[in-house]
Amino acid sequence: MEMIEKDILTRGAVGIFLQTDNDKPAYRFYHKVGFNDLGAHVSLYKSLPVKIVMATEEDREELMALYKMQVGKEFCPWTEDYPSDETIDFDLSRDALFVMKEDGKIIASVSIEEDEEVDKLEFWNPELAPAGELARLAVLPEKQGQGIARQMLRFGMNTLKKQGCKSIHFLVNKYNEKAIRSYAQFGFNVVGECHLFEQDFLCYEKVL
Repeated sequence: MEMIEKDILTRGAVGIFLQTDNDKPAYRFYHKVGFNDLGAHVSLYKSLPVKIVMATEEDREELMALYKMQVGKEFCPWTEDYPSDETIDFDLSRDALFVMKEDGKIIASVSIEEDEEVDKLEFWNPELAPAGELARLAVLPEKQGQGIARQMLRFGMNTLKKQGCKSIHFLVNKYNEKAIRSYAQFGFNVVGECHLFEQDFLCYEKVL
């Protein structure tokens, strides 16, 4: 059930609705894992404790705090000046910034990027256009190592696909073995290498 909930979460849902037959053991099981009646014995609903939603202006302060927590970490190119309030303005204006919230608190974020410098790299397959790019993936330090980054990435890919993108591409620091292992689970292809933002990157691409 936990794996099902994680998959549903990455599709942007905030709850799970299901219908059962009159199987009493099954009914007891669903109640045990948090489902509630919807006025009929066979209709049940469970609100997910963690939600991925579009960010709003009210999230700005928490987002900036989350971004600052990443500065100085190994392989992170962010600085005290980036991401900035202007970055958040840009993302909010395009409805391109999403956050994962747990009990109302932001624990992760990801943005759909528009970066001409990355888009014009020669490695991307023109047959996979239009392509989308994800950026500014961040997770609270105390929540890292729990698969949240992968959930945010999967959510981002689902969102890009809904928007009509045929593929996704982005850059990963070529020495960041932890990120490389994580992204390998999604079947990305490494289609080239580049040097941008004073770092060496692998160019990742995947059909959606």
